[in-house]
Amino acid sequence: MPSIATPLGALPARFRRERLLVVGCGDVGLRVAGQLRGRVRLLAVTSTPERVPALRQAGLTPLQADLDHAATLRRLAGLATRVLHLAPPARDDGAQWWRDRRTTALVRALALRSPAASLIYGSTSGVYGDCGGAWVRESRPVRPDTPRAHRRVDAERAVRWLGRTGVRASILRIPGIYASDRAGGTPRERLQRGTPVLRREDDVYTNHIHADDLARACVAALWRGRPQRVVHASDDSDILMGDYIDLAADLYGMARPPRVARADAQQQLPLQLLSFMGESRRLDNGRLKRELRVRLQHPTVAQGLSTGRAA
Repeated sequence: MPSIATPLGALPARFRRERLLVVGCGDVGLRVAGQLRGRVRLLAVTSTPERVPALRQAGLTPLQADLDHAATLRRLAGLATRVLHLAPPARDDGAQWWRDRRTTALVRALALRSPAASLIYGSTSGVYGDCGGAWVRESRPVRPDTPRAHRRVDAERAVRWLGRTGVRASILRIPGIYASDRAGGTPRERLQRGTPVLRREDDVYTNHIHADDLARACVAALWRGRPQRVVHASDDSDILMGDYIDLAADLYGMARPPRVARADAQQQLPLQLLSFMGESRRLDNGRLKRELRVRLQHPTVAQGLSTGRAA
């Protein structure tokens, strides 16, 4: 039987069922809900009334709150035994462009009452910046090169602060997410546009995770994640970005994109895409397998894209 010293033990029996609060319940959050439906009570934060019916249909109880308005988050304190935070930071916040005010507001609200047993934050592998194609472990110091990566580092700091208040807080650093049934989840549209890729001598290593495997990693981390621990939620792929796009083209029966030098790419490609082409690293996913005991259903992008190539 639960002890009164535990968050569940002090509650009446009807409230002792695990309650998961999903903050930022987009595609991955819904996949997590699908894996846990019927096993835990599912709650989801939304600031958009129009999303309420879809969340209910997916088996979640919608809670109206807005990460950009801290006062609305107070109602979340003490509601859940576990929290999955997948909401991105807001865009540039003026003079404090490096701050993630959303995550700061959320963790302060959660700290108001008895803490949840665990909180998992979905960060980004972009916090490492450019690593020159080296293999990267979770112990590598962060060195963000972009404003959005700086904001993710700030969010990680806030999560670690909450982890010192009694919550078992863990961080998943996530690379590019793909899936054939995810909006923009494959290179198909890019191939249709004929967007160039870098020539091999200028190319960068890129990392990926199938959306279903990411959802499984989130679930595993909620119960198995270690306190103050970072884990790479990445697959086994060891691939250059251009080779990834070529692989997709071959699977879809489409023309491979042109290869260009980096100097030419700077004239032809949008800034956001260029920022991804300026960072090269390969993520070691040993902790994902050893500590979270996740067995990838799509270990490489070749297997993952093949599964959904008819989409």
